[in-house]
Amino acid sequence: MGSRSASRLVVCVTRRLLYGFTFFALFVCLATGQTQRAPGEILKEAASLHRARQFQQAIEDYRLFLEKYPDVPSVRSDLGAALAGAGRYEEAIAEYKRALQLKPLPQVRLNLALAYYKSAKLSLAVPELKKVREEMPGDLRPLMLEADCYLRLGENKKVIELLTPVHQTNGDGLAIAYMLGTALVRDGQAERGQVLIGRILKNGDSAEARLLLGTTKLMVNDFAGALVDLQKAVELNPNLPEAYAYYGTALLSTGDQAGAQEAFEHALRDDPNNFDANLRMGLLLRKDEKYDEALKYIRHSLEIRPGDVGVRYQMASIELSVGQVEQARAHLESLVAEAPNFTEAHVSLATAYYREKRKADGDRERAIVEKLNAEKQANEKGVKSTQ
Repeated sequence: MGSRSASRLVVCVTRRLLYGFTFFALFVCLATGQTQRAPGEILKEAASLHRARQFQQAIEDYRLFLEKYPDVPSVRSDLGAALAGAGRYEEAIAEYKRALQLKPLPQVRLNLALAYYKSAKLSLAVPELKKVREEMPGDLRPLMLEADCYLRLGENKKVIELLTPVHQTNGDGLAIAYMLGTALVRDGQAERGQVLIGRILKNGDSAEARLLLGTTKLMVNDFAGALVDLQKAVELNPNLPEAYAYYGTALLSTGDQAGAQEAFEHALRDDPNNFDANLRMGLLLRKDEKYDEALKYIRHSLEIRPGDVGVRYQMASIELSVGQVEQARAHLESLVAEAPNFTEAHVSLATAYYREKRKADGDRERAIVEKLNAEKQANEKGVKSTQ
């Protein structure tokens, strides 16, 4: 082939390659242009998706924006809200914390507290809510949420302390009256609770009033009466928080174990973090010797109320039942050190010691049990003699 022909061939091939490359480059540019939307457009679409509860798509848009602009606190907070809407609370908590570091806004802190609350980390929600109350004085939302945290944690006196002055200035607030009445009843202050129940009943028969009446009757061991009121509560409002949990307790107290289990299962479908329903499901399963299933509910109860001595005792009892003697003994030793008058824990600890062939330690625990029982009987006699 001559040099002229060779040159023509090179030019031809080069032109084709350049043409192909130019077409490919143009295609890439067009395709890239379609995805490189303006930041404002991305946020507008994210907000629209968020409002439509299309959380996953909204999350993707928020994150696309934050890849280029990571330090915009409002978008971090919006991403947290979308993650919380999708039930991804751990991720939401991380985003709210990052937003607070960028700009400590009270509303973002309130959202962080809500994420803790919804993920059953109530002890972490409380300090955040205290800060929000300082930052947003006069706003009842953080106060009511903090009170509900205490109520779920079983700290009824703190609920009473928090809500009593608020109720005095907001006497017509049924939500406040209901929560305060519940705390008073659970704290054994039935007479004060009854006053609030009466105020609620003035607004007509309601699930809230029936729940309060039922729990009051449970406190004084009127199980048949409690069952009537609690059954009416779930009929009036099957979505009322805690209603099915207490209804299950009344059913269990009147001997209907199957009905109780069904009620607790209903309660847990509505609220997987209901303490009483988790604990009582665990106890029912333990009674049926379904220890693995029981532990799942008992452990979750402890996550909801960390350090609860009653739940820790149930865990140790299951460990003892399945032959984990050393583990049970260690837990029981810790428990009686913290609650030295917990008779049942001393009984179980004595059993653990005897199984480990530690007779002297077992005898010591048995002597403690006898002493505690004698003191209890003496106190009961003293109360009867004063009546």
